[in-house]
Amino acid sequence: MNKPRKSVIEVQGMDISVLTKSDADFISLTDIARYRNSQEPFSIINNWMRSRSTIEFLGLWEKLSNPDFKPLEFERFRNEAGSNYFVLSPQRWIEATQAVGITSKSGRYGGTYAHRDIAFEFASWISSEFKLYLIKEFDRLKDDENRRLSQAWNLNRTLSKLNYRIHTDAIREHLIPPEITPAQAAITYASEADLLNVALFGQTARQWRDANPAQGERLKRLNQIAIRQMRTLTAAPVRTLPGTKDEQP
Repeated sequence: MNKPRKSVIEVQGMDISVLTKSDADFISLTDIARYRNSQEPFSIINNWMRSRSTIEFLGLWEKLSNPDFKPLEFERFRNEAGSNYFVLSPQRWIEATQAVGITSKSGRYGGTYAHRDIAFEFASWISSEFKLYLIKEFDRLKDDENRRLSQAWNLNRTLSKLNYRIHTDAIREHLIPPEITPAQAAITYASEADLLNVALFGQTARQWRDANPAQGERLKRLNQIAIRQMRTLTAAPVRTLPGTKDEQP
């Protein structure tokens, strides 16, 4: 699983953290709550969660998004919501219902975060004006991210084209024989076989034998050349035979 990616947006002079994980965006409720109470943001969140309308919204979101959500625990919270004795924290909600729309923990990414759908609902409870600015800045963040992804995709596409050209040139270098030199063309060869060998490999069969005196070794190397060239043409990986060198005569 990819690690969460943290971003920060500024909303009416306040820094609001955004975590992106598994292609979902979670916005810090703790940061949003500081708009109302910078000293006790968790009290603001707990008060919001005491409301029956909040419980119903959270329960509906989980039913639509979370197959492991526990509806019986949700019904119990909904029945108790609004009473004088009812208190609900994010941690209790998560543990009792197996909710995934809200996270609350300590550490590097500590604090209470909620899926953007829930975070916008909380922001609306805090302030309609603040919610609108939050949505505007969040959309701007996503537009910037999409722009960077598009630029990265174009760069990767360009690099792929360059790599393709490099690979094509490498294949051409190995498969297309070099041009015959004037000195080679002036020689009178003993047979048509020598003409073919010089045209294809740049040396006669005798020169090849002199460079590779062992017959078994010559056979292995010729076989390896044939395998390498065919696999290059079919884009298959090349495997060198044990005890031989991958070289062309």
